[in-house]
Amino acid sequence: MDTAATLAFFQNFYTDAALYVVPEPVASPTEATSPALTAAPAAVAAAAAATTRVLDQLPSSGNLPQPGGAAAGSKPTPLVPPVTLPPVPVAAVVSPAPLATPVATPPPAPEAPRQATTLTLAQLPAAAAAPAGRVQPTPTQSPVAHIPFSTLGSNANGLLILVRLPAEEFRKLPRNVFLNNLLKAIRLIVEDVVLVNVEHPTYPVALCSLRQHLAARQFLAFGKNLLDVAVYTTQPYEPVLLFGDTAFLSASEISMLEYDAGRKKQLWQAVQRMFMA
Repeated sequence: MDTAATLAFFQNFYTDAALYVVPEPVASPTEATSPALTAAPAAVAAAAAATTRVLDQLPSSGNLPQPGGAAAGSKPTPLVPPVTLPPVPVAAVVSPAPLATPVATPPPAPEAPRQATTLTLAQLPAAAAAPAGRVQPTPTQSPVAHIPFSTLGSNANGLLILVRLPAEEFRKLPRNVFLNNLLKAIRLIVEDVVLVNVEHPTYPVALCSLRQHLAARQFLAFGKNLLDVAVYTTQPYEPVLLFGDTAFLSASEISMLEYDAGRKKQLWQAVQRMFMA
C-alpha cells in the first residue's frame, strides 16, 4: 500500500481533522509536574493508535474511495476547477509595403542677380568756394592726375569709399565689421560699393582720374586730403555737392571711428543728412 498517497488523500478529504499532533517542546522542571502536561503523552498515543487503525482499514491505492460517495470506476472530481486560458492571438504577418519610387527633385532655380541699390541723395548745399590764392582743380583737369590708386569692387555706378591704407590692410577692408555695419544701416553691402585706396601718403587722388574708370557720383572719404576737388571746400561730417552733381562726405579714419562713440554719432547724423533726409 502506498502510504504517502493515502495520507495525501486523507489530508485533502479531512481538511479540518488533525491526523497527527506535533509534540510540544520539553517543559522546564517546574512545569513537568503540571497535570495538563502529564496528560499530553497519553493523548498523543491515543491519536496515533486511531490513525493506525484507519490506515489498516483503507483499501489499496488502486481503489481509493472517491469523495462524495462516487463509484470506484468514475473519474475523480478535481478539487480545483480547471482554468481555461484565452487563446493567444497570433500576430498577422504583414507583408512589407513596396518601396516608394523616388521622386526626382527638380534642381533649384538659379537666383536672380542682385540689383545694385541706388541711393537717393537729399538736398545738399553746394561746396564753398576755394580760399583766395588756392588753385581749385576742375572735374576734367588736375595737377594730381598722376597720383596712383587701387580699387576693390566692380560696381562702377555704386558708392565710392576713399581711404589711405597700407596694401595689406586695404585687402582686409571688405571684412571690416564697422564698415559693414555702416553700409547695412543705409541698406547696402560691400558688393554695392567700390573701395578706392589712395596710394600717395600726402597728395589726393584726382576726380578726373577716377571718372576715367568709375561713373559713381557719391563719395564717402575716411581720412584727410583724399579727393582733389574737396580738399579746400569741405568740412568733416558736412555732406556737400561738388560741381552740382557729385555728393561728398568726409569723416575720420576708420581706425579712429571704430572706438570713438562721439565720432560715430557725428558720422551717422551726416550719413542721414546725405542719403535719408
